[in-house]
Amino acid sequence: MSRLLAVFLDNLLPVFLSAGAGFALGRLAPIDRKTVTQLAFYIFSPGLVFASLTQTQIDGSEFTRLAGFTLAVVFAMALLAAAAGRALGADRRAVVTLIIASAFANSGNYGLAATRFAFGEAALARAVIYFIFSTIAVYTLGVFVASLGRQSLGGALREVLKVPAFYALLAAGLTRALGLTLPPALARATTLLGEAAIPVMLVLLGLQIAAMRFHRAAWPAKRLLILGVAVLLQLVLAPLGALALASLFGLSGPAWQAAVLESSMPAAVVTTVLAVQYDLDTELMTGAVLLTTLLSPLTLTPLIAFLQGAA
Repeated sequence: MSRLLAVFLDNLLPVFLSAGAGFALGRLAPIDRKTVTQLAFYIFSPGLVFASLTQTQIDGSEFTRLAGFTLAVVFAMALLAAAAGRALGADRRAVVTLIIASAFANSGNYGLAATRFAFGEAALARAVIYFIFSTIAVYTLGVFVASLGRQSLGGALREVLKVPAFYALLAAGLTRALGLTLPPALARATTLLGEAAIPVMLVLLGLQIAAMRFHRAAWPAKRLLILGVAVLLQLVLAPLGALALASLFGLSGPAWQAAVLESSMPAAVVTTVLAVQYDLDTELMTGAVLLTTLLSPLTLTPLIAFLQGAA
């Protein structure tokens, strides 16, 4: 028990305290969340991606396996959620909501910070790869599924071109492929921006949660059951599936730790945006995000202890 408590205090409590600061600020003051989101999305996240991938040695094989693992986890969770929703006899809107809530984990705001605290900079660089490809999946598969087919696959793929982290990935790959050495001013600038990413993303997580409204009314038994299934899929089945897939993709060391932990994060806050934009069950989605986030220490604490001990 003392070991688990130490893991929680050292690795997860700092995440909740940082997000809690954002939550408190969001409840006490009229903060413009859109501006903070744009700073994280357009400046700090690309800086983190570029700095992490250019300053850490990750060979092409490991990069490819991490990318493949990420997409495999997303597709596997989407298929499991679809099967569970159909088995529960849920309507199409609820099934799609369950798919989106279960397939996309909070690999950015929460996952990157937890990975860095638990496993260090080498694992963080691998977590960034998961973050990039899960973000790509959100803006392609997520948009396509959430739109119930109204958005073409080509249109969904074009959404990737709006993700700055994607261009940071390409720039980092080109820099490494050509063996370029950045001027000190540019290297230090990207490092500074990257170092700001995790604190800003944690505060943003708190701001986003503070803005959520969860109503207890109109929650029949089936809807509560679907919410429970979403929590079970994200916090229990996702870690188990990630452990199996990580072995299948031959991941080890920091890559194994980062990939499994990132896959096991609670539901991503961005899923609530998709729910609003594409007229899904926003209350169910909000409930899934809040509940999986609040309950996540119960599953992530023993998982981190296991990953630290087994690596």
